[in-house]
Amino acid sequence: MRARAPSAARAAVACALACLVACSSGGGEESLARAPGASVAASAAAPLTSPSSAVAPSAAPSAAPSAAASAGAPPPIAEPPAPRISAERARELLFPEGLPAGASCAPDELRCWIALRYEADPKARELALEMYAELGDVVGLERAHAMDGGFRGSIRIVPELPIGPHRKHLQAIAEAQRASARVYAELERRAGSALPYRQRALGWRFFRSVGRTTPSAYAGGWEVGFNVSGSLHSSPEAVLETIVHEVFHLNDQAHRSWSRRVLGPLSDAIVARCGTRIDCLRPHAPMKTLVRGGTYYAFQPDNGDSAHEYAAELATRYFLEQRHALEGHDAPPPLPGAAPGRYKCGPAPNAEAWRLLAEEFFGGVDLTGPCG
Repeated sequence: MRARAPSAARAAVACALACLVACSSGGGEESLARAPGASVAASAAAPLTSPSSAVAPSAAPSAAPSAAASAGAPPPIAEPPAPRISAERARELLFPEGLPAGASCAPDELRCWIALRYEADPKARELALEMYAELGDVVGLERAHAMDGGFRGSIRIVPELPIGPHRKHLQAIAEAQRASARVYAELERRAGSALPYRQRALGWRFFRSVGRTTPSAYAGGWEVGFNVSGSLHSSPEAVLETIVHEVFHLNDQAHRSWSRRVLGPLSDAIVARCGTRIDCLRPHAPMKTLVRGGTYYAFQPDNGDSAHEYAAELATRYFLEQRHALEGHDAPPPLPGAAPGRYKCGPAPNAEAWRLLAEEFFGGVDLTGPCG
């Protein structure tokens, strides 16, 4: 894991905060809907390298020992094993209500259990099996429960299998996972070493919010809850943005709540200066998502720690700008309603937040062009 020295990080954040105090911002009225951007198919057509494993393979060992090895140098550290979902947890995801009586699948025969779960919809079964074979992902169900949705209030959550009319969500997630895997694999190649970022071997818990369209998704413990009635799932591209956002939350958790520790002071300073004023926040808003009757999702009050959401929206913006650059575009992607142009080229502390994110999770890689 790449990390800045604590003293250097504090100094950089302090500098960015000093710049923020003096900056100003402006803007106009904002739409409340998240509009689709470029299609996911564009990513699939881009000349990117497809990843073959969750962790980049190490270089093949030399046939002859090196001079350093001959001198008694310690052996190289072996690559960590690729992440995986245990067979026990996979069965729980697939059958949270309990395994069906009389099932003939062996305990660790996950393909059999997946096929059994989706036997009512052959096309959904094929998609679920493909996601497991290609990514190690297991697509299952959420348990019924009442959720404290913060500003949304109490929400009743019930399991909803992505079959029949809801199969489109499974298709969109499969496309999003493949597209994002390709981008992260290319970033890893540019970084020259394995990224401390996990995008596969995830559990998916499908649900429906009764009488509601929120939350669209949530994440924790290397699993993502996905709402078949989610208001943000208006297009494949919108689903991709949601998945990138939620997968970042998982990695942020694994990095000891990096967003609060490192980006928290920057996010807090933005909110302290702007409050919930959309025109003031727009130059700092990584994405265009707004809460109806509220403000940018990245800075919405009563929605948990806003630093977590700011970081997840920033990671989504980073992904979109890197993908756009990999597709051969010189200009940044059009993201109406969000901070204009390249995010890092906006007012302080945008550039510092961008650099800190890239260094922590993506090997410092930034394929976007210079400012100015």
